[in-house]
Amino acid sequence: MSPSIRKLTGRIGAVVEGVDFTAPPDDPTVTALRHALNEHKAIVFDSVHLDNAGQERVAGWFGELTTAHPNVPAADGTTNVLAVDSESSKSNVWHTDVTFVLNPPQLTTLRPLVTTPYGGETLIANAAAAYRDLPDPLRALADSLRVVHTNQYDYARTSATTALREEYDRAFVSTPYEAEHPVVRVHPLTGERGLFLGGFAKRIVGLSSSESADLLRIFQSYVTRPENILRWTWSPGQLLIFDNRITQHYAVDNYDDHPRRLNRVTVAGDVPVGVDGRSSEQLVGDASHYTGVLEVAA
Repeated sequence: MSPSIRKLTGRIGAVVEGVDFTAPPDDPTVTALRHALNEHKAIVFDSVHLDNAGQERVAGWFGELTTAHPNVPAADGTTNVLAVDSESSKSNVWHTDVTFVLNPPQLTTLRPLVTTPYGGETLIANAAAAYRDLPDPLRALADSLRVVHTNQYDYARTSATTALREEYDRAFVSTPYEAEHPVVRVHPLTGERGLFLGGFAKRIVGLSSSESADLLRIFQSYVTRPENILRWTWSPGQLLIFDNRITQHYAVDNYDDHPRRLNRVTVAGDVPVGVDGRSSEQLVGDASHYTGVLEVAA
């Protein structure tokens, strides 16, 4: 039986039912899930109750896994699982995962371990819809630009400093990385164009820091328009998968001092390509220990 898919908003997000995560994957099911991701950008499953190994196994349906992070250690007893824990970091800045490496992950999976009594939602934005919303002059400008992403700006830092957060921050920036990407990325499966920006985007090539900041703010404002956003409220036993090539996300810090923990597993991606056919370049750092390169999108 094919999975059933129910849209959550007009522009992004769908709930998927009818997938047996305890069974070996079959080609029609994986193909249907990939089509759902291509169309809806983010898909959610309820009542799946996976453990770390199960999350790694399901993420592996879509390709080779990355390790947990280029710099931050994996969750205890794992290689591929990153703990997204409010005690050590709060990812409350819009970002796309690990864009400071040559080939950021193609997909991100998130699974809740500790949910909050209120708040704690994850926002996911459709960067392809944002690109389509741009006026023609801004779209033509974006098509022509390249931008440098770096981990030396740590999106996870907050004003509340604790020993755990300081340790996380030190690990995050311990080895510097910089990658130059197109501002507009062409999706390898759909051909859609999306704004490839987020919190790690530091400077536009050929522009001053102030000019870069002004342009990045304008482009980013289209990504985060309410119409482009799925606001997902977590419940135990869920799994969220989103296409990291054409989305941004944000963890809302609106749950006071309650603990919040998700586990993240990501799938290796291809090297981004711009409208002009030019690929991304690694400027600083070697992330080969973190991820292989997806040669052919799958």
